[in-house]
Amino acid sequence: MKTPINKFAALILLLGLAGCKVSKDLVLPVQSIPETFRDTQVDSTKSISKLSVQQFFTDITLRNLIDTALLRNYDLQIAMKNMTAAELLFRQTKLGNLPQINLNITANSSRPSDNSLNGLSAGQFLGTKHIEDFNANLGLSWEADIWGKIGSQKKAALASYLQSAEARKAVQMRLIASVAQGYYRLLMLDTQMLIARRNVALTDSTLTMIKMQFDAGQLSSLAIQQAEAQQLVAIQLVPALEQDIAIQENALSILVGRLPAAIIRKGSLDRANFPAQLSAGIPAALLAQRPDVRSAELGLDLANAQVGIAKASMYPSLNISATAGLNAFKASNWFNIPASLFGVVAGGITQPLFQRKQLKTQFEVSKIEREKAVLQFRQSVLIAVGEVSDELMRIKKLKQQQVIAERRAETLKLAVKNAGLLFNNGMANYLEVITAQSNALQSELELASIKTAELNATVALYRALGGGF
Repeated sequence: MKTPINKFAALILLLGLAGCKVSKDLVLPVQSIPETFRDTQVDSTKSISKLSVQQFFTDITLRNLIDTALLRNYDLQIAMKNMTAAELLFRQTKLGNLPQINLNITANSSRPSDNSLNGLSAGQFLGTKHIEDFNANLGLSWEADIWGKIGSQKKAALASYLQSAEARKAVQMRLIASVAQGYYRLLMLDTQMLIARRNVALTDSTLTMIKMQFDAGQLSSLAIQQAEAQQLVAIQLVPALEQDIAIQENALSILVGRLPAAIIRKGSLDRANFPAQLSAGIPAALLAQRPDVRSAELGLDLANAQVGIAKASMYPSLNISATAGLNAFKASNWFNIPASLFGVVAGGITQPLFQRKQLKTQFEVSKIEREKAVLQFRQSVLIAVGEVSDELMRIKKLKQQQVIAERRAETLKLAVKNAGLLFNNGMANYLEVITAQSNALQSELELASIKTAELNATVALYRALGGGF
């Protein structure tokens, strides 16, 4: 009586170990995250990342473009498909603890040799030279999750699914930022087009005055030539800007999932603005807001689960199988119940002994991958903090540049006006007028570029902080 009891004791002990983990929970390495961003004060309550897209972007045309892009952009749709596929795989792994059941129906007929044992037996006992067998059965197989391998597989599938969700968020954030920055560049080109056409009109009036003085014998033909050259500079800007506007409209159309076409817009660069206070919050918030940081964190979970799977593969596995169904050597007796019923139950423990070091190598490699995942997480945090710090510095310095550029533009506008008055009264020569107009044109174009760069930096800050969700 002791022998069977001892046999089943070992089996009960293995079943009692089901669900045991061979991998440990990994602690998130967050000790390297700074308390504040560079040259900023701590303000955890007013981060712009908490603003929705509708609150952050106030231009109606831009918001409509973003809504259309979120609905029709192909990159985002592909990311959604990847997420759906990962979800299906995760749902499948949730059934890992259930047994597998297969239905098997076979019918075969064989003609053994007359000199074989089967042939002699069939001829002697069955009176036939053919041996037939008809079988219909249900087969069940189940592996006990003794070392938590199936549980680790579930964790790995969940981490992969959540990573696909974070990848979708990252695509969505980049898409929102790209649409916004493309739209602001379009507004900049519109503004520069107005500046160019206004300058064409201004140089035209200057050229008229110079021609009048040439006719009066006060100036040489050189003055006319230089004035015409200055006018052609402004005229040349018009087709170049028209080209850039068309290309930018095409790019925006593709981003929103439409064929290249004109973008109807009512906004202007002067009216484009954001909330006055652009607080970035605290760096620790990036762990929950940035999709790439969240994805790297999930990569740690995935790598740790892979370590558990690799280690569990080195331990014994308990498999239980059962088969039951109908079996007969005559088709007429196949469904003769209960005479044709049969059943088989088997259980076994498998311990890998020599696999050419494959299992050990897989385990060591999985630990290295986990160490890489830790480094990748730290790197993602470092990059995220760096991007936010860059955009904060860029916005700060662009605001200073804009103030200076506005003063310079206003000064040069006044210089153009005064140069014209002095020229009409014979107190300034035509070169001073042309130089003033050229400087004014460049200063206005540069001011529009700086204003756009500040808007784009603000959008980049919003994306770097994980805003939009």
